Amino acid sequence: MKKITTTVMAATMTLGMGLSAAAQTQGVTDTEILVGSVNDLSGVFAAVGVPAVNGANLRFDEANAAGGVNGRKIRFIVEDNGYQIPRAMQGYNKLLNKDKVFAMLLSLGTPMNVAGFRLLDPKGIPNISPLSASKLMLQDPIKTHFTGFSSYWDQVQVGVTYLADQFDAKQVCSMYIPSGFGNEIGNSTKDVATKLGITFAGETTHKPDELDFVGSLTKLKAAGCDVITLGLTVRQGITVVGTAKKLGWTDVKFLNTSAGFLSLVAAIPGGVTEGLYASSGWVDLASRADQPAPAKFIADYKAKYDKPAGGFAMLGYSGADAFIRALEAAGPDLTEDSFLAGMESLNFYDPLTDSKITYSATDHQGADEVVISVVEGGKWKVLSRQKVAGN
Repeated sequence: MKKITTTVMAATMTLGMGLSAAAQTQGVTDTEILVGSVNDLSGVFAAVGVPAVNGANLRFDEANAAGGVNGRKIRFIVEDNGYQIPRAMQGYNKLLNKDKVFAMLLSLGTPMNVAGFRLLDPKGIPNISPLSASKLMLQDPIKTHFTGFSSYWDQVQVGVTYLADQFDAKQVCSMYIPSGFGNEIGNSTKDVATKLGITFAGETTHKPDELDFVGSLTKLKAAGCDVITLGLTVRQGITVVGTAKKLGWTDVKFLNTSAGFLSLVAAIPGGVTEGLYASSGWVDLASRADQPAPAKFIADYKAKYDKPAGGFAMLGYSGADAFIRALEAAGPDLTEDSFLAGMESLNFYDPLTDSKITYSATDHQGADEVVISVVEGGKWKVLSRQKVAGN
């Protein structure tokens, strides 16, 4: 009896220590984990943010219905940034200092995430799978920063190289929003042009709400651009390629990054985006709708939201799934350090995104592929897949 009593006491002390550690960890109680996101639900990237949040909520609802993670339910609190930095900072302040979230997940916008780091990093709050593929998402302190897929920089490098090889392009140009997001695309375009020994022939910069591109396209056509990289909003990218066709400029190749890689972009009526290229970090969901994991997700998303699922809904679900896997790996004694160790231990194949996801202490980028696709018949068709180094 004495041995049994000692064992029970030891187990009770261990459990108590775990609960005590959790009690001292922001956003964690015995029954709940608070997760935050500063997202775009109403601005120029709402077509990305809204489905991503829906996808994450679908995964969290599944986990919570199954009892949560190690007995804790997940509560996902989302603040709308409208793709504006002042609103983003209000959201970060609320989530960190009022709601006191444990971690941030799927926050949207390069400039918004970078601004948020000023509040997150001093507190050691993890920033997981942001809806930005900028290299800036993995800036120091790298310890708390984790991205899901390849960077805009790498996507441009691989995409321009592919198009230059396929079409013997000699002059490359760029159209972008002059922010952390667009600047990375513009700078990578200039860099890869130098590496390939071709000419960077011109660029135009734009405000996020700008929609008249006749003058800019006329200028770039006169410069002789063969390939134009796009660092614009979703609507702007569609407008650019549509305007070029109206102007009769049909031999230029437009290259989007993951920021504009949406099923709805490919499906614009009238073939407006036919022939648009994208260099992204994953394979389009709609093109794999007959495969088991995508088919189930598409059906579940439709049942819950009565809307078709797209690529960013998929990324929201997969980002939440990776987050849950890290929580499981961290165990019941959940602290920031145990969670970060859990993230760095992840190594699995995700059938939904068709990606191998690996993290380590020296690699905080989950998937390491760049996928080149083109709009053909209203859908994205995969042309090439290339592995790049993780970060």
